[in-house]
Amino acid sequence: MVFLWAFAGVIILMTLLWIVSIPLKNVSIVDPFWGIGFIVATSVYFFFEGEMLSRNILVYVLVSIWGLRLSIYLLIRNYGKGEDFRYQEFRRQYGPNRYWWFSLFQVFLLQGALIMFVSLPILGVRTHTITNELNVIDYFAVLVWIVGFLFESIGDYQLARFKKDATNKGKVLNTGLWRYTRHPNYFGDAAVWWSFGLFSLSSGAYWHIVGSILMTYLIIKISGVSLLETSLKKAKPKYKEYIAKTNAFLPWLPKK
Repeated sequence: MVFLWAFAGVIILMTLLWIVSIPLKNVSIVDPFWGIGFIVATSVYFFFEGEMLSRNILVYVLVSIWGLRLSIYLLIRNYGKGEDFRYQEFRRQYGPNRYWWFSLFQVFLLQGALIMFVSLPILGVRTHTITNELNVIDYFAVLVWIVGFLFESIGDYQLARFKKDATNKGKVLNTGLWRYTRHPNYFGDAAVWWSFGLFSLSSGAYWHIVGSILMTYLIIKISGVSLLETSLKKAKPKYKEYIAKTNAFLPWLPKK
C-alpha cells in the first residue's frame, strides 16, 4: 500500500511538471526534478504509517542530501539553456503538434515509473527494518555512500569548472577524478545507489536490490555513459586517446 501512495505522489509531481512544460515548450525541466522525485517517494515510504527507526532516519537523510544536491546542480547547469538536444530531436521526430501530449508518457510518466523501480531498495528498508540497531553492513553502506557522493559531487564540480573556461572548448578533461575514470560522476551516482542496496540487504530485504541494478544499467547503457561517449567521440578528436588510457567507469590508474 505504501508503494502505491508513493507512486501516486511521484506521478502527481511529474504530471504537474508536464503541465508547466507545455507553455514553456521545454521538456528539460524534468531533469532537475529527478532527485526531488526520490525524496518524494522516500518521504512517503518513511512518514506514511511508518516508524522512524535508526536505519530509516539514516537512509532518509542520505537520500535527501543526494537528491537535493543533484537537483540544485542540474537546475543551475540547465538554467537559461533551453530544451536539451535529446528532447529537441524527439520534438522534431514526432512533430510539435503531437509531442506536447506524447511527452507526458515518453518522458514524465516514464521517469516517474523509473523513480519508483529504482527506489525499491529504500522501500525494502522501510518494510523490513524492525529494530533500532545498525550492523556492519549499515556502516559499510555509509562508507560506500560517502565515496559515491564525493565522486559524483566533485566530478560534477570539476566538469562545470572545466566547461566554464572558454579555452577548454574541444579539449578533454583528464585531470582530477577524471584522470582515473572517464565518468566519475556516473560512477559516484551508481555507488550511492549501491549503498542503498546494501542498506536494503542489511534490513533483510533482498530482491529489492533490483533497483540498484536498474540504476546502474540506466547509467551505463541508457542515459549516461553510452549516450555521452557516442557524442564525445564525434565532438572531441582526442577523446579516443583518452579512452585508450582511462577506464570508462570504475576508477583506476591510467594506462601508459
